[in-house]
Amino acid sequence: MPTYEYKCNDCGVELDIVQNITENPITVCPKCQGDLKKLFSPGAGFIFKGSGFYITDYRSEEYKKREKAEKGEPKVKTKEKKKEVKEVASPHPK
Repeated sequence: MPTYEYKCNDCGVELDIVQNITENPITVCPKCQGDLKKLFSPGAGFIFKGSGFYITDYRSEEYKKREKAEKGEPKVKTKEKKKEVKEVASPHPK
């Protein structure tokens, strides 16, 4: 069921009321018995969770292989530093 926002013209209280779409709007403030006005708001946006919502989710394996071949394999540059281990004579022989 959708949530509707109302604001009282007399006391200024704002309410969020969960109502069925077929129900009539509330016109009386439950706090001061004044006039309620139904507000229009954008509401909550859609939240997509899981796979299947992006164009790349539907790509076939064949398409992915062709795309890789066209772009070429990514080149990864690595810098290797060789560590030199120096043996130091121990002042205390074992």
